[in-house]
Amino acid sequence: MKIAFVVQRYGLEINGGAELHCRWVAEHMARHWDVEVLTTRAHDYVTWADQYPAGTETINGIAVRRFSVPKPRSPERFGWLQNFILEHEHTERDELAWLEEEGPKSPDLLAFIRSHAAAYDYFIFFSYRYWHSYRGIRAVPGKAILVPTAEHDPVIDLKIFRDLFRLPRAFIYNSEEEREMIQTISGNQAVPGLVVGVGTEVPDDSVAERFRKNHRIEKPYLLYLGRIDQNKGFPQLFQYFLRFKKETGSDVGLVLIGNSILPIPDHPDIFALGFRPEQDKFDALAGAEALIMPSFYESLSMVTLEAWALGRPVIANARCEVLQGQCRRSNGGLTYENYPEFRESLKLLLASDRLRRALGDHGRRYFEANYTWDIIEGKYLEIVSRLGREP
Repeated sequence: MKIAFVVQRYGLEINGGAELHCRWVAEHMARHWDVEVLTTRAHDYVTWADQYPAGTETINGIAVRRFSVPKPRSPERFGWLQNFILEHEHTERDELAWLEEEGPKSPDLLAFIRSHAAAYDYFIFFSYRYWHSYRGIRAVPGKAILVPTAEHDPVIDLKIFRDLFRLPRAFIYNSEEEREMIQTISGNQAVPGLVVGVGTEVPDDSVAERFRKNHRIEKPYLLYLGRIDQNKGFPQLFQYFLRFKKETGSDVGLVLIGNSILPIPDHPDIFALGFRPEQDKFDALAGAEALIMPSFYESLSMVTLEAWALGRPVIANARCEVLQGQCRRSNGGLTYENYPEFRESLKLLLASDRLRRALGDHGRRYFEANYTWDIIEGKYLEIVSRLGREP
């Protein structure tokens, strides 16, 4: 079985989102299939400008074919087009103009998919909203499997995507909420699909004291992992956290691991560490009172699964249906919709070691039942086997 994974960016330096999701799945499924990756030369997701060398390279034993993006995205024009289609009556032609600017537009990548369609049994496309998936799926619908990584943001309601969701041969969903959302929007219940998600691996030697010593953090802390931007729940989290500190006098700190595109408040109890190696991240998780997930939009939170794999509880934004669903099914976390709920959830967790342990234990059992790699690999094999049996 020869399978091509098609994704907007790919590389060891890309440490989050659908791109990391794709790499992890590709590397694990290479145990079962002949796997290649088709992607662009982009590293930067803002402009998609070529950065990696053209051609084919091998990353962790997998052939990665890179294709140029001849015209980088203009953030200004893209922002204008997106505001226009979300705020005004518009045509399908307007939506396609937005898609062209959304990118990453790589005619050579699309030409390769078309000319080599017979060489692959299936193409697994990651992320529905980008040019490579929209054009690629339409080029090979009978061999296309889509991992939509869809969030409940406004662009999912565009007509071009409602139509696209009825085209692939199959879907691999990240969550029950994602599947329900896409089926409601598109009426694609007849298209085969499984809720799979993604696995994770945690090191055996995550040491909280090593993290505390390296970063000189002695107080109890909440941990956030990921990009620090508007869609991820900032600056609301900063406002809530600082208000909580002022009202309660708590000594809890907030540790941030990830790159920021927003200003970070200058406060002695906010520790902004930037991007950190994997071991440092897991050491930080091992020592955290809880993982905080303020995001409004997720298709599946990988860092939440990592927290539960280590037996740590989670506090999550209930306005994100996926996070709310993960916490409800696992009984591994508390959720909040507003500041009073944030305050009371945090007060409960910080006051009770027993509650933190109980939520963390529930989360660990949920992870082990649904998200170990043998389970994830088995589901990918199941959907492809099913397609082979069905016309």
